[in-house]
Amino acid sequence: MADLNHAAGDAAPWWPRNTFLVEEQAAPLRAAYAFDIRDPATGDLVLTCREGPLGRLTRLFRFSDYRRTTPFDMTVCDLAGKPVVRLVRGVPVTASRVRVLDADGDPIGSLLQRAFSIRGGFTVLDAQERPLCRLQGRSHGNAFALLTPDGVTLARITKQWAGWRKELFTSADHHVLDIDPIVPPDPVLRQLILASAISIGLIVKIDIP
Repeated sequence: MADLNHAAGDAAPWWPRNTFLVEEQAAPLRAAYAFDIRDPATGDLVLTCREGPLGRLTRLFRFSDYRRTTPFDMTVCDLAGKPVVRLVRGVPVTASRVRVLDADGDPIGSLLQRAFSIRGGFTVLDAQERPLCRLQGRSHGNAFALLTPDGVTLARITKQWAGWRKELFTSADHHVLDIDPIVPPDPVLRQLILASAISIGLIVKIDIP
């Protein structure tokens, strides 16, 4: 089993949480990605995730079937506006790689999806390119799990119904992230797990059967 207990540093308030509702804030004419991350039990806002300014071509392709091949640069912030984690992806060529950076802009890992992936999942790598876990699930489904190389479940990500208006008129995805209690309050590991939950609908095709 991968080592889950490397130094955690000073924990932020969101790290001890194990369950999050990741709500994509889509609108019919909105091209930029935006997410609200809430406590599913109370509905309270915990974190926000917003994308920076878009280029003209990226904006154009966001409204096409090539939406999941467009680049993005998103920052997750706490309620005080302090950056927590940043997700960056260029245009995928032979593979789709989401680089995950900490609040200081230092790389902490990445999400690597091989080209022509049959299962539609990706591998979560640490900063040294070592696999920490992999996303396992169906390319057309609503339930995924993050598993260590030894098969231990670190987290589950489940797509939720977003309401008929959003489902009908937008491509918005809502997911519940459940982190297993075995996962320590390690900021790096939890940042990578959170990045996986945010990215899943952007790089993996997911439909409720």
